[in-house]
Amino acid sequence: MQITSVGHAGFHIRTEAGSILCDPWVTPAYFASWVPFPDNTGLDWDALGDVDYLYVSHLHKDHFDPDTLSKHVNKDATVLLPDYPVPDLRRELEKLGFTKFFETTDSVKHTVSGPKGDLDIMIIALRAPADGPIGDSGLVVSDGETTVFNMNDARPIDMDVMLDAFGKIDIHLLQYSGAIWYPMVYDIPKKTKANFGKQKRQRGMDRCRSYIDQVDATWIVPSAGPPVFLDDDLRDLNDDHGDEGNIFPDQQVFLEQLRIHGRDGGLLMIPGSVVDLKGSEHMTLTHPIPDEQVEAIFTDKASYIEDMAKRFAPVIAAQKATWAPAEGEPLLPALKAKFEPIMAQSDLICDGIGYPVGLVMGDETAVLDFPKRIVREPVEGEGKYRYGFRIAPELVRTVLRDDEPDWVNTIFLSTRFTAWRIGGYNEFLYTFFKCLTDERIAYADGWFAEAHDDSASIELGGYEVQRRCPHLKADLSKFGVVDGTTLTCNLHGWQWDLETGRCKTSKGHELRSSKL
Repeated sequence: MQITSVGHAGFHIRTEAGSILCDPWVTPAYFASWVPFPDNTGLDWDALGDVDYLYVSHLHKDHFDPDTLSKHVNKDATVLLPDYPVPDLRRELEKLGFTKFFETTDSVKHTVSGPKGDLDIMIIALRAPADGPIGDSGLVVSDGETTVFNMNDARPIDMDVMLDAFGKIDIHLLQYSGAIWYPMVYDIPKKTKANFGKQKRQRGMDRCRSYIDQVDATWIVPSAGPPVFLDDDLRDLNDDHGDEGNIFPDQQVFLEQLRIHGRDGGLLMIPGSVVDLKGSEHMTLTHPIPDEQVEAIFTDKASYIEDMAKRFAPVIAAQKATWAPAEGEPLLPALKAKFEPIMAQSDLICDGIGYPVGLVMGDETAVLDFPKRIVREPVEGEGKYRYGFRIAPELVRTVLRDDEPDWVNTIFLSTRFTAWRIGGYNEFLYTFFKCLTDERIAYADGWFAEAHDDSASIELGGYEVQRRCPHLKADLSKFGVVDGTTLTCNLHGWQWDLETGRCKTSKGHELRSSKL
């Protein structure tokens, strides 16, 4: 098996039974904020796109790149399709001209047969509203000699089903770096923001190491990040100036974490790097440039980013030129038309949000009044809202013009906004912004309403607690860490007070807990 990094979460997997292109991303994403790092524009994308199979893990724009898929990927390729409850991914790929789909069943081992032979595959599909835009997934591929687990930025809760089906995993490709807007955009003191960032940076790497321990592959490739931020307004988000609170550490930082914790087998891959594997016994790694040049990308990252910024300036300018103008008709009527029908269908989510949310767009402010299911103007004397966003009007006008179903996958991941909140994170609020279609909101509201079994218990730190995390049902025997009376689930970093069962991260989500 030969695995080529094509940048970020993207890989080209070549076997005697066929080739698979996974998550090819080249085009700057999220309002031109995110760019693959290191630069992957010099790869031969026509050659990489001439494949037998295509795998797109989910619809986040750093995994689903319509321009690259449309221009460079063979439309006769068979799409390995995750088992999602909402068919948005298939629909978007069909719009690009793909017609052949192999529909997988979640976490079931399949054999795909082509003219060159058979491959065993499994796609682990995550289907909670918090997973990607209604879905995220990981891919397992075996050619009978070598098995690769491409987890990208998915967060599976049960590794046993994969290990039982495939046995030894030879190489594990997974996310370790941040991919979020928190805490950078929040209106909080600088020192507090730095402390939150430092905690999030470490939690992300701790979670990654937890998965590595569970999968126990021979070789480990940190991937799916970090992006690089090349716009002048966002350059400070790059981890190139010694900021311990930066949530976007690079591959070398994580490989050093592995070494500190006594783990061997970490591999550094940049776009164009190739790993040749025969099971776990034979591995060779080659880079497209001399080793000293690879090293320089990371040791002199600021200079590398500066050079990238100059090259990408026309590309980013061209994307900005496609945005809607900042000036125009009042936004309130368009927001009412967009949001109120969704609010009317989502009682559980609106009640979960539980309060009005402010949306400041230049000189105009709209209030998303979730308790009343309406969008309205501010009321005199209303005061500061518990949760609010300041977003440039041109970004709001653009997503409204384009009828975007997911503001998380457009505005929020761009980090081109600021936010404030009083109290904890509200998962229901961001779920609402991710589900701006009838189909999505119906699924999400139903998912939250469904009762989940929490009858099984485990012992952690002197407490008996429910085994499954109240957030997304991760196995706390594998992801739970106790510090004093605080339980942290390393899958997403959520925390609970073991004395009371109260969730310290978000509203609701109480934990069943009692002291032994």
